[in-house]
Amino acid sequence: MNKDASGFLQSKAFAEKKVTWLELFYDLLFVAAVSKASHVLLHVEHGSIPVEYLSKFVLIFIPIWWAWVGQSLFVNRFGRDVLSHRIFLILQLFFVLIMTASLSVDFDQYYIPFLIGYLGLRAMTAIQYLAVHKKEEAHQKAAARYLGSRFWIGLAVSSSSLFFDSWIRYAVLYAGIIIDILLPLIGRKYLVKSPINTHHLLERFSLFTLILLGESVISILAVLQSSRWTWHSVLFAAITFVLIIAMWWQYFDNVEKKVNKTLETAGQTIIYGHLFIYLSMCMIAASIQLLFLEQLNYLFMLCFVFGSVLLYFFSTLLVFHKYRQAHQRLGKYHLAVLLGLLGVFFTLDLLLLVPNYLVIGEVTLFFVVYAKFTT
Repeated sequence: MNKDASGFLQSKAFAEKKVTWLELFYDLLFVAAVSKASHVLLHVEHGSIPVEYLSKFVLIFIPIWWAWVGQSLFVNRFGRDVLSHRIFLILQLFFVLIMTASLSVDFDQYYIPFLIGYLGLRAMTAIQYLAVHKKEEAHQKAAARYLGSRFWIGLAVSSSSLFFDSWIRYAVLYAGIIIDILLPLIGRKYLVKSPINTHHLLERFSLFTLILLGESVISILAVLQSSRWTWHSVLFAAITFVLIIAMWWQYFDNVEKKVNKTLETAGQTIIYGHLFIYLSMCMIAASIQLLFLEQLNYLFMLCFVFGSVLLYFFSTLLVFHKYRQAHQRLGKYHLAVLLGLLGVFFTLDLLLLVPNYLVIGEVTLFFVVYAKFTT
């Protein structure tokens, strides 16, 4: 090992870790879960999305994201395409089905199956860590033992929610989930010494990003199917298609060409930063439908659309900045131009009542410029 200029460990002989077909099948089952979470944002009352539904969207999405992340990280560090690991993953698929089937804004009615699905997924991952730590050595052994033993803390707290009623039940459930999410950060000293495979991890998160882009494609179809094909609906769909292509170009060109995949880190910027990328992509997908249907009042619509884009911008900036080649990182000039562009569009839209296809056109132009600067 040696260190690059930024202080990160690099491997002298970097070996790529390939995504297996079973991992791809595992991702496929999360498509339905992501879709159900995203559709919570389509609940509109009196021209806005109620805080209740915005909160429920986040509360539904986080367990989905963390359950997927947990298994992906185990495979990244310790996974091998052998029979025992396949059996564990297949068992997890069953719990994914249970959790997905129970996802609903009516938490009380489906609480027990949701809890079984989530706890089953996380317990399988914890057991896998405990199983492999006996076979590993040195730093990898310590990392596996830490994760395999500590994850039970969050599981125990979440399980104890069964003893409570009303809002206390959910507070206890999510307290356990938050503990679970924070444990890798607390144990960073173990994980840095047993670094992730950056190439494999970025590939895994990129595949999940494709799932989220699929939600935006579904939104285009909803636009085209919501009424007769008029010039307005076709124009809106065409501009939105360019938007999705620009988002795809910006994200995947960064991953494929601009990121140093030989860096060996704990990967926590990638892991936690992508939560906000995914949340923003769900919000952008919902914005497409809500913009076209014109169900939101104008001010709320502007804040929701531009807020979603701003969240995506800062999230991708954070995730890719550390891993980009030093000479290819965005500078203050790029940041000023991009934020200025968003600011100008938002201000003009506040002063002038613009049609929905112009708003989506402004967002599209922003992503085209962002893609140009970053790729």
